[in-house]
Amino acid sequence: MRIVRLSRAARHFGPTWRYVFNFGPTVSYKFSREALNGEAKRVLIDLNQKGIAITSAARLPGTISAYAELEKSVDQLEERLSVDIKAARVRSAVDGTVGEKTFLVELLGVTPVLDRTGIYARFALQPQILKIANAYFGMYARLRYYNIWHTLAADSRPRESQLWHRDREDRRILKVFVCLSNVTDDAGPFTYAPGTHRWLREEPAFAMEGDVKRTTDEQMAQVVAPEKWIKGVGPRGTIIFADTSGFHKGGFARRRDRIMYTCMFTSPASDSKELLTRTRSDNRPVHENAFALAATKPGPWLNWR
Repeated sequence: MRIVRLSRAARHFGPTWRYVFNFGPTVSYKFSREALNGEAKRVLIDLNQKGIAITSAARLPGTISAYAELEKSVDQLEERLSVDIKAARVRSAVDGTVGEKTFLVELLGVTPVLDRTGIYARFALQPQILKIANAYFGMYARLRYYNIWHTLAADSRPRESQLWHRDREDRRILKVFVCLSNVTDDAGPFTYAPGTHRWLREEPAFAMEGDVKRTTDEQMAQVVAPEKWIKGVGPRGTIIFADTSGFHKGGFARRRDRIMYTCMFTSPASDSKELLTRTRSDNRPVHENAFALAATKPGPWLNWR
């Protein structure tokens, strides 16, 4: 166990992470990167400073058409899976065991099949989204996951990801959340402790839930004042960019369901498990999204292709 911890610490150490494990995608990006302008530039600045940035499909140029297609597709998906969602609502009243998020329905399944032609992959890979991801990592980032999350309103105690935590897939982890329902305080908005994507002078107290550290609101308030917490509330079309290596929580819906599209980018060398199901043909990188869609090859830069 100690060897695993040391290996992860070495892999996530800044210079090693960038210039050993991700040397190839870092250098390749350096010589071909494009400058961000307008709203995309503001998003990148907020991400670097706070770890979170909130915008919308209407404000981020080039995304409104893809958002309209995404919204239509999800509405159809919700209708097709209405019986399953109804059954999940009954189960959501029960806390369940650790690792079972009974309050969450993943509409594309636990491990979605990668379909590069479908709107769920294409939304993540449209130029404005992908340029922000690459610029934030300072390298060609890799798309590791996408799904539609339907969070069910339930009268139960906060647990699992409804409590404060950090994600562990990489040194930097960029998730994009797109609200497909109106999200208010009673719909369990994504909530972020700004600045925690960087070094913290004092880590909050925590309790272990399985093998994951979980922190309550009261414990987080001792480190980051509640008035500084940033909530991802907004109407349909709101888009949230967040580095989830920082402290965050979400999905504690009390009165209203929350429906969100989400996708995740990591560095190419992330050693996290594969979260998308790939067919044989999906292992070949093609066209301008080659870097983002290439199959995961964790390891030093010599494995970069």
